[in-house]
Amino acid sequence: MAGNLEPTTALSDVLVVLGAAGIVIPAFARLRITPIIGFILVGLAVGPFGLGSLVTQYPWLYHVTITDPAAITPFAEFGIILLLFEIGLELSFNRLWDMRRLVFGLGAMELGVSAFLLSGVLIATGLPISGAFGLGIALALSSTALVLPISGTQGPVGRAALAMLLFEDIALVPIIFLLGAMAPFAAQDTGPSIGETLLYGGLVVGALLVFGRMLLPRLFAQAAQTKSPELFLAATMLVVIASALATSMVGLSPIMGALLAGLLIAETEYHTEVEAITKPFKGLALGVFLITVGMGIDLRVVWAEIVPLTVAVLGVVIVKSLVTGFALRAMGKARATALETGILMASPSETTLIVLTAAAEAALIDRETAQFWQIVTAIGLTITPLLALLGKTWGKRVAKDSADAGQTVPVAEPEGERVVVMGFGRVGRLIAEMLTVHGEPWLGIDTDPAIVRTAREDGLPVLFGNVDSEAAIQRLGLDNAKAMILTMDEPVLILRMVKRLRLLHPVLPIIVRARDASHAAALYKAGASHAVPETLESSLQLSEAVLVDLGFPMGPVIASIHEKRDEFRQKIKEEGELNSLPKLKSASLRERA
Repeated sequence: MAGNLEPTTALSDVLVVLGAAGIVIPAFARLRITPIIGFILVGLAVGPFGLGSLVTQYPWLYHVTITDPAAITPFAEFGIILLLFEIGLELSFNRLWDMRRLVFGLGAMELGVSAFLLSGVLIATGLPISGAFGLGIALALSSTALVLPISGTQGPVGRAALAMLLFEDIALVPIIFLLGAMAPFAAQDTGPSIGETLLYGGLVVGALLVFGRMLLPRLFAQAAQTKSPELFLAATMLVVIASALATSMVGLSPIMGALLAGLLIAETEYHTEVEAITKPFKGLALGVFLITVGMGIDLRVVWAEIVPLTVAVLGVVIVKSLVTGFALRAMGKARATALETGILMASPSETTLIVLTAAAEAALIDRETAQFWQIVTAIGLTITPLLALLGKTWGKRVAKDSADAGQTVPVAEPEGERVVVMGFGRVGRLIAEMLTVHGEPWLGIDTDPAIVRTAREDGLPVLFGNVDSEAAIQRLGLDNAKAMILTMDEPVLILRMVKRLRLLHPVLPIIVRARDASHAAALYKAGASHAVPETLESSLQLSEAVLVDLGFPMGPVIASIHEKRDEFRQKIKEEGELNSLPKLKSASLRERA
């Protein structure tokens, strides 16, 4: 009977993982170190090559080690799926379309050139061309699971990393098919062709897009009416799992289905609630994946082959850093952005392990070679947080030097009460010009050294600063500011900044550029004084131009536009969305006519 009380292997492993999460996350957060390193170290310690190898000698270690790594692999894969789903939530189809040049230009350049150079180096070491190509393209991939949680999807580094990683995720299926086609016995392969997979995949993606747009708003509306967080979470998980299964059934990657599910939900008004309710599960599942990475490192093998492993890791990191950095510079990105992103993207990926397995199964490389590079990949994933810290430190130094060079022109900065314009692109510069026309002192802040340098050469009081840094915000002396204006076209970053600013400065007027009405509603909820949706302003300006051209007097037209703007603003604050915009516009025109 006592034997029946013993936990099963699966239950024991789950308890170890949950215990590790309960210890690692708060402990490393207190030390201000990313928990990514903690999870990898836990996997290394409790895995089959760590304390798990001593279970036969010390049976009590069974309860604090993971004896069956394969049992938790599905949970790790689910963590990657949730991560891609969260990325989709932060995007939208419009933003993805706006990024097409980065995704298919920068992404293709970075992956193609990295794979070519790494393959060339491997050929020089004596590997056959086919094996070198398979290894080169595997090592050219970068880690979505680690890079995006570190960089985010906003800001220059986040957008560049997201674009390259999206292209790699899209290219994963063709890469695996290409490796299969290169196999010595590929002609005997009876599996589906790449043409069939792309055909069926296209049909499934099209069906998901059509039915998703039709059904998801109704599904989440029903879940929201129940006011039950559990039902809302269940509906979210149903959408994610169904989309992932649909794409995997036709040979595409399940992470593509998860990304698509996130994109579809991002188009609804429920995306903020979905993001909040799924975030804890994503962190836990990602921790499981990182523990599996740590379990794959055998320190005895590492010590026995320390020199070749070190050379291999450094070679991959250096080649990928240089390629990514030069690619970003070729696309016109700032030196600081190119340096930080290049180092951040330098390590191999979790998908590298998938491609390595495919290359080994296709007999392009032998098992011993595949095992060696799997250890290289695990080490590369382990040092990714350290590379991120190194890249950020060097990037800040380069940005500071660039900013100092751009500030050599002496410019009188306003003292005392002033308006702070955060983001000095096209919109910020126009706002500053209007403030100058009306004699209002202002100070501009931007993260792009080139913009800062150009503005200061024109005699404008613009400084370089990290808009997402709380320390940088505190140095601005906002106690004397008349207002803070946020003009960046980065919805998630702006929402985070509004919350932070309102917490630090409860009475400061905060005027914000919003992407649309739902974004404006979220900004008002976060504490914005005024949120100006771009879609609303373009509609009002178009209405004004039409009415004036039709012969209506300018004075009444401007008055009606102001009246309508106030009406919409109040409606956004009260309802959180602007569903009746077209109907109200047409009614207004009929009334004026």
